[in-house]
Amino acid sequence: MRQTWRWFGPKDLVSVDDMRQAGVEGVVSALHHIPTGALWTPEEIARRQREIGVMRDGAASGLNWEVVESLPVSEDIKKQKGDWRAHLETWKASMRNLRAAGIEVICYNFMPVLDWTRTDLAWRRPSGATCMRFDLTDFAAFDIHILERPGAAGELPAAVVEEAARRFAEMDGTRRSELARNVVFGLPGAAEQFTLDDVRRHLSDYAAMRPETLRRHLVDFLSEVAPLAEELGVRLCCHPDDPPFPLLGLPRVMSTEADYAAVMEAVDLKANGITLCTGSLGARAENDLPGMMERLGDRVHFLHLRNVTLERDGDALRNSFFEDGHLEGGTDMVAMIAAILAEERRREAEGRTDISIPMRPDHGQDILDDLGRKGQPGYPSIGRLKGLAELRGIMTALDHPLVRGA
Repeated sequence: MRQTWRWFGPKDLVSVDDMRQAGVEGVVSALHHIPTGALWTPEEIARRQREIGVMRDGAASGLNWEVVESLPVSEDIKKQKGDWRAHLETWKASMRNLRAAGIEVICYNFMPVLDWTRTDLAWRRPSGATCMRFDLTDFAAFDIHILERPGAAGELPAAVVEEAARRFAEMDGTRRSELARNVVFGLPGAAEQFTLDDVRRHLSDYAAMRPETLRRHLVDFLSEVAPLAEELGVRLCCHPDDPPFPLLGLPRVMSTEADYAAVMEAVDLKANGITLCTGSLGARAENDLPGMMERLGDRVHFLHLRNVTLERDGDALRNSFFEDGHLEGGTDMVAMIAAILAEERRREAEGRTDISIPMRPDHGQDILDDLGRKGQPGYPSIGRLKGLAELRGIMTALDHPLVRGA
C-alpha cells in the first residue's frame, strides 16, 4: 500500500513539511482554484508539482503529486445539459495534461450538487477531540424547516420528522445559521457563500431526474473518458456517495457494491475503477467493506481508510453517524487491510505494474494542537498522523513473515 496524504495547496494550514515529517510517501492534491469545467493547463499542473516538491527552507521534500483528488465533473456533464460536451472535451484534455506530467491516478465523483454532507464540522467527543458528524434529525430540521424543500417530510421516517420539528423549535438563530453553513460547506463553490436560494436552484435542476438517468449519464461519461484513460495509462477511480443514501431528493448511484459492479461491467476497462472509501461506504450498514475489496479489488485504484460509527436513529437505510478513530467504528480495519494486502499479492503474481495501491488516512479527529489550528474540516495534522500510524502498524504486522508464515 502506497501511503499518501491529501494536501489542499499552499493555503492548507498543514504544510509540506508536516507531510514529510508524518512519513507519507506521496501526495494527493487538486487544482481547487480552477473553476469546474475549465482546463487544467500544463503550467498550473507543474506549479502544483513544484509546490509539493519543496519544504519551507527550500530543501527538496522528496514528495511527488501522485493522485489527483479530484478532477471535478461539472453539473452540466451530470445533467447532460448546457455546455456538457465542451466540458467533457476539456476534462479529457486535462487528463492528457496530467498524464504528460507523470500522474496516473485520477479520483472523481458523480454526486449531484453535494460533494459531501455533514451537520457538524467539529462535534465534541468525550475525550475532548472533535470530529465531523452527520445527524439525521438535524439534517431533517435543515431540509424541512430551513431550506423548506417541498416534499422533504414525506421522504423521511415519521419519528425523525417529529423530532426534527421539536429540535428546530429549540434552536436559536446562531445554531440555525451554523447548521445551514455546515450543510452548504459540502456544496461546490461553498467558499463563495451559497445562499439558500442558490441551493434551491441547484436542487431544482435535478427534481425530475431518476437514479437510472444519472447512472446512464455516468456510463456515457465513462464511455468517453475511460478508453482514452486506458490508452494513456491513467487509472480513473470513482468516489462513492457521501453519505451513501438519498438526500434532498437527489439521485444517488454509487452507494453500494451493486452500484459499483454495474458501472464496472457497463464500461469494462481496467482504467474504469474504484475509489474504495471505507468511511463513505461504511455509513450504510449493508456494505461489507472487506468483502467489497475481495470481490471488486481488481478495479480498486485508490483507497480512503477511515471509520464511522452509526448511531441507529433512523431506518434501515439512513442513520446518523460520526467520524470515529481509524481503528474504531463499524469497519473491521484489520480485515480490510488483510483483504487489500491479499489483492496486492495477487497483482504481484500476475505481473501487474499497479501492485501498490495508493491509500490515504481519510479525515481524522482534531486532537492536541489541531484544536487550535482551525484547518480544513476533516483534515487535521495530528489526527491524520495518528490514523496513519495506526494503519501503518496493521500493515506492517500483517505483512510480517511471522504472520504471513503462521
